[in-house]
Amino acid sequence: MRAETNLPRMRRIAIIGSRGYPSYYSGFETLVRHLAPYLVERGEHVTVYDRGRTRRPVSKVINGIEVRSTVGLDTKSTSTLSYGYSSIADAARGGFDAALVLNVANGLHLGRLKRAGVRTCVNVDGMEWQREKWGFVAKRTFLRGAKMTAALADELVFDSRALAGLWTAKFHRGGRFIPYGAPILEVIGDGLLVERGLPNEGYVLAVCRVVPENNLDLLFDALAYMDAATPVVVVGDSNYDHRTLQRLRALSASGRLHWLGHVNDQALLDQLWGNAGVYWHGHSVGGTNPSLLQALGAGAPTVALDTVFNREVIGSDEQLVGSHPGELASRLRDVLGSPEGQERMRARGRTSIAERYSWSSVCAAYHELLVGAVGARRAP
Repeated sequence: MRAETNLPRMRRIAIIGSRGYPSYYSGFETLVRHLAPYLVERGEHVTVYDRGRTRRPVSKVINGIEVRSTVGLDTKSTSTLSYGYSSIADAARGGFDAALVLNVANGLHLGRLKRAGVRTCVNVDGMEWQREKWGFVAKRTFLRGAKMTAALADELVFDSRALAGLWTAKFHRGGRFIPYGAPILEVIGDGLLVERGLPNEGYVLAVCRVVPENNLDLLFDALAYMDAATPVVVVGDSNYDHRTLQRLRALSASGRLHWLGHVNDQALLDQLWGNAGVYWHGHSVGGTNPSLLQALGAGAPTVALDTVFNREVIGSDEQLVGSHPGELASRLRDVLGSPEGQERMRARGRTSIAERYSWSSVCAAYHELLVGAVGARRAP
């Protein structure tokens, strides 16, 4: 006979909608990379669903985290929806107490988790249905997913207060504000830049997915107003061909800029941010962007497109610009030419991260939310 025990049952939590663990692809992956180990360290059983290109569901364990691969279609238009469907179908049979679901596209399938008694906390991300990379059908699908998320999710998570306001106005549904986080890096070095023959000071940097709404085209247009000798480094890639990617290839081939493609070496990214003369952040659709937070934490003097989301994080007119290439070029030149201005921006960014965007507080907030969701499930 099994001995009786008073120890509490381990809570089973699924994380659905990212590319897995560990992954360095984008904001969701950055969150999962920090949150999943945090939850495990606090005694939770965590399963992270990924896009493993497998023919049947399979699991492996990494750092105490179950990483479970399901079946999907790896194309631009089907990847998110197909892997979301197969992950949620699998999780509905998995005996989970709660699920952190990432991306409103997965709202289309929340009913399966609801019927299985799994409490759902959904990070809605940004305004996905406004992204230019999607066609008409995809935009309509994401909008429908958002509506179903508002209707079916037990808890909503907004990574910016501005995004929360937009959701309240459009879908009449509130939720909890939990941003992303970033580390503060004081001593970074430049050895990896030197090894790769990259500039290690005085350069313009952009780090983003190469999609229209991240406004690399605005940076490319601004370069026409700047000295051709100004070094420029671009990090990022795209999983489909389009005009911005074609311009990036051409500028790289001509020697006007250094294009590194997708970089998953965090140490290299930190050195790129930490040694930049100025970092351009052109993201326009979404909430609090993890790349922006990482740049600020690494001390990058940052100039960002003036949107409600970027203004919420930065809050300084000195570091926000409009959408005219001449204005952007002028601001980039001003920052590159002012060591005093660069130091002021470095200090301001690190202070903001320390006070508002620490990973410890972000992970603690998610843990509290998920534990509360499990408690609500078990309550009579």
